[in-house]
Amino acid sequence: MAARLEGKIALVTGGGQGIGRGTCLALAREGAKVVVAGRTEGKCVAVAEEIAAFGGIAEPIRCDVTSPDDLSAAIDRTVQVFGGLTTLVNNAQTVRNGPLAEATDDDLRVVWESGPLATMHAMQSAFPHLRDAGDAAIVNFGSSTAVRGTAGFGVYAMAKEAIRGLSRVAAAEWGRHGIRVNVVVPNALSPTAAAFDAAEPDRLALRQARIPLGRVGDAELDIGRAVVGLAGADFTYMSGQTLMLTGGE
Repeated sequence: MAARLEGKIALVTGGGQGIGRGTCLALAREGAKVVVAGRTEGKCVAVAEEIAAFGGIAEPIRCDVTSPDDLSAAIDRTVQVFGGLTTLVNNAQTVRNGPLAEATDDDLRVVWESGPLATMHAMQSAFPHLRDAGDAAIVNFGSSTAVRGTAGFGVYAMAKEAIRGLSRVAAAEWGRHGIRVNVVVPNALSPTAAAFDAAEPDRLALRQARIPLGRVGDAELDIGRAVVGLAGADFTYMSGQTLMLTGGE
């Protein structure tokens, strides 16, 4: 068991599947104690059991990020079980896509509540504990659909750019407390992406052909391990930045 993140305590939202699961596994393999938080408790339990199977330490917690009370309770539980919090990973986000002209107020509400608003609430609840840690990291997730301006993803892109703006401000305000805040823009297989690929069999091949490195990222090895770097001692002078993990696209 590697000890690169020994002493670190991480909470990952949306940890029960996809990039969240990969991030939880990567953090735990490097010695962090991990809280796997997600809306579906069974998925979180399954990831915690995966971690326990290789000797890691994890606690599954049911948490709907659209509920500030759930987020606050998850952070309180983290501190109660593990004695503190050093790393917050805001990964959970509901996706709504389609032409801008057809976007509804419900689409806007869903992506806003599950994305920027949830990220803000989690950061606010975590702040006192991260400040007490003295060397802490927040990793939020953006999207290449927002950076590039991908047609059909206007509502989702809006939410993700709001998260990037929030992250830059938090980096400016909280740096003096030893809290680093960065954004990861990932390109990796997730349940949502897999569903798109299944509906359009040629989609994955086309997507891979556009990526200079020739493949879609792995949630644990390509994305999760980068989060490990941001959470540990490798990037202690990096804050307020966006890390593009898109295979060169």
